[in-house]
Amino acid sequence: MLPGFLAVGVIATLVLIVGPAIYAVSLSFYDAPSLTSEPVWVGFAKYGELLVSAEFWNALRNGFVYAGLAIFLQVVLGIGFALLLNQRFFGRTLLRGLAFLPYLLPTVIAVLTFKWMVDGSLGIVTITMADLGLPPIYWFETETASMISVIMISVWLWTPFVTTTFLAGLQTVPQQLYEAARVDGAGPVRRFFHVTLPSLRPILTVIILLRSVWMFNKFDVIWLTTQGGPLGATEHLPILSYRKAFALYDIGSGAAVATLSFLVLMVAVTLYFLLFPMEKAK
Repeated sequence: MLPGFLAVGVIATLVLIVGPAIYAVSLSFYDAPSLTSEPVWVGFAKYGELLVSAEFWNALRNGFVYAGLAIFLQVVLGIGFALLLNQRFFGRTLLRGLAFLPYLLPTVIAVLTFKWMVDGSLGIVTITMADLGLPPIYWFETETASMISVIMISVWLWTPFVTTTFLAGLQTVPQQLYEAARVDGAGPVRRFFHVTLPSLRPILTVIILLRSVWMFNKFDVIWLTTQGGPLGATEHLPILSYRKAFALYDIGSGAAVATLSFLVLMVAVTLYFLLFPMEKAK
């Protein structure tokens, strides 16, 4: 018999996670204009429609572009900031606290702040670019600029989390390894690639995995900035699922998009673990 606390956890998981997930998947096999209407069984018809539609493959491609570039920048900047904040200097504690500040901001505040900064008439970025003689950038009106905008906001918001995680990892690297590397004549670059980076490998593996899942499913930043536009340039699978279900009133297609997104992530995570297996505890 399961212990009491374990039984509560199992029941809570079944009620709050497994049950809704099964219900959502089951909706993808029906045609229904709302959650309260009488659904009509259509089998795999919704999946067939999606897999031959250009908007699904466009959303899938946008999801990989958005998540891939955002994660790459977060990891590179996160490691760089962590190395800087790991040095001894006056005011290091204060700077560490300030560096974490963007992660504490609500997403809607960060998005509104970015919009004000790039406003076409009053934004500080726009005014600065004009003073430098640079041409204006229409951040949310062109396809490339809109994708860059949502990536920049995501990097600004979540790089502090990555920085803090790597900074915690740097505290655990034995100093004897650096001293031995110095004795062998290794410079800063060689010490980074031969001591620091291998020591951070377990954290790097987990960070990339978590950020990949979170960014691929990220909804709020894109919805608050472009809502998937212009012309679907920033529409990824979560936005497409929402639009299908709650704007076009096609619950079955919305659930099918969410299910396919889940399957894509499952395949990606499985491949990731095959390529980068977690190290066993010694």
